[in-house]
Order: sequence, then structure tokens, then C-alpha cells
Amino acid sequence: MLEQALTALAAAGGTAVVEAAGTDVWAGLRGAMARWFGRGDGQRERAELERLDETAGELTTADAAVMARARISQEAAWKARIEGRLESLDDTERAQAIEELHALLAQHAPKSAVSAGQGGLAAGGNMDIRAEGGSVAAGILHGGAHLSSPPVPDPSQG
Repeated sequence: MLEQALTALAAAGGTAVVEAAGTDVWAGLRGAMARWFGRGDGQRERAELERLDETAGELTTADAAVMARARISQEAAWKARIEGRLESLDDTERAQAIEELHALLAQHAPKSAVSAGQGGLAAGGNMDIRAEGGSVAAGILHGGAHLSSPPVPDPSQG
């Protein structure tokens, strides 16, 4: 069983794979991850490239209805693969693999550009805010909102 820090590192790797798929950082991360898993074995590296391509294909072609599930599934799968690789190594090899994975993620993982200041709202994906049935919907509401029935028109206005 891996310690908590290594589990977090594996989770970061899984997240990086999912977030990079279909973006301009994909090629770099894809190649680096395949080399990391391949450990100098060309055949193993090619197999990892195929797995990475399958992941990207699934994530870039999924419709909105299944995208969230696909992302969660792929993140978990890649986290498990990274954990498995780390668990299979002796202490010296594991230390080197951890160092390499940290460097790989620092160089190739997508950088989150989402941020919001105090009282702000930030979304790293789709956001849909709706109001229905006379309700109020807001991403940020400073102050308050007051809902009441509209005034009854003057009978002289028709």
C-alpha cells in the first residue's frame, strides 16, 4: 500500500492525463507519460501510447451527458495505473520514478488558469445558471434579492 503522498501524486497524474486530453499540451504529456511507464522498453512505451490515445479518444468524443462519468472513470484508471507502477518498484527505483513523475507533471501537466478573487466566481468547465418559476439565479449576488408579486395595474391602464 502506498503512503498518502504517493497516492496524491498518482491522483495528480491521473488528473493531468484527463485534463490534457484534447488540448495543446496533450502531445508533450502523452509522450512523457508513455516514456515514464515504458521504462526504456519500446514495446511497453507503444502500448502506453495506445492506452493514452484510447483515453483521449474517449474524452474528446464523449457527449455532454456522459463526459463527467468518463472523466471520473479515466482519472481513476490512470491513478490506479500509476499506483500500480509505483508499488511494483523497489525503494530505490520508486524514489527515482517519483522524482521523474514530479518533473514530468511540473513540465507537462496543464496549468489551471481558473481563479477568482474574493467574492468572485471561477469555473474550470461548463457552467449553467438558470432561473425558473419566478426564482432568482446568480453566479454571484452582492447585496440581496427581493421577490414579490408584481404590482396590480391601475384599472385605467387597461
